[in-house]
Amino acid sequence: MAAEQFNNLAAFVAVAQERSFTRAAARLGVSQSALSQTIKGLEARLGIRLLTRSTRSVTPTEAGARLLATVAPRFREIEQELDALTMLRDRPAGNVRITAAEHAALSVLQPALARILPRYPDVTVEIVVDYGLTDIVAERFDAGVRLGEQVAKDMIAVPIGPPMRMAVVGAPSYFARHARPETPRDLTDHNCINIRLPTYGGLFAWEFDHGGREVRVRVEGQVIVNHAGLRLASVLGGLGLAYLPEDQILDHVAQGRLIRVLEDWCEPFPGYHLYYPSRHHASSAFGVVVEALRYRGG
Repeated sequence: MAAEQFNNLAAFVAVAQERSFTRAAARLGVSQSALSQTIKGLEARLGIRLLTRSTRSVTPTEAGARLLATVAPRFREIEQELDALTMLRDRPAGNVRITAAEHAALSVLQPALARILPRYPDVTVEIVVDYGLTDIVAERFDAGVRLGEQVAKDMIAVPIGPPMRMAVVGAPSYFARHARPETPRDLTDHNCINIRLPTYGGLFAWEFDHGGREVRVRVEGQVIVNHAGLRLASVLGGLGLAYLPEDQILDHVAQGRLIRVLEDWCEPFPGYHLYYPSRHHASSAFGVVVEALRYRGG
């Protein structure tokens, strides 16, 4: 393949994946006008339209989607092989892209990276906070972070944190006006702070487990958020009850700012796992990050 054809296909892949000439141009380090001319030239040479352009978005045509599905994995394999060559260097080097929800990024990823990155100046880690269950292969991530029970069976999963517990909490000002729930079913009588995750579409159901008895409750309330920090701020403000990871509320409970209820119904469950495809070509940088994150108990 001629170098020009290779570059033109790489340009097409970037635009089709980013769904934007502006973002693709920034990714490739070229001007938007030059990128547009490259795509037009490729379409003219092939004699078929690959992209549908509108004022707001760019989407692949049927032919473009077919070409993207064929070509994009090949470019990804080439990138992985080039990254793998860094293993031959004297010290680990390379870029690692990870997608994770905010709580995992703050409680697990950031502390681990703060320990290791000063020792490896040639390793760069990009963390993208996303509450959706991102397709890491399609979105070109090296790895993602999910709870153990959410990791697909065809992925390699590495535990990176201890078992977790959830907690139901409310502010003293809230409980001054409402009785404390005795069972999860009582939550239907309370003003609960809901969270809407993009993957689920609807509101997230609160899950409980007591002595092997599992209960899912779809609560209602005046506040709906899609951000963990806003959910914590709302419960501290007395707007209702919230369902949060235990580590986020322990200090607030100890200081009397929050009151915990239904603790017997919140049993531990498998914590966060780093996951990646079994065919992932590990670079030296990726290996360093995985070992730094690996949870060894204790």
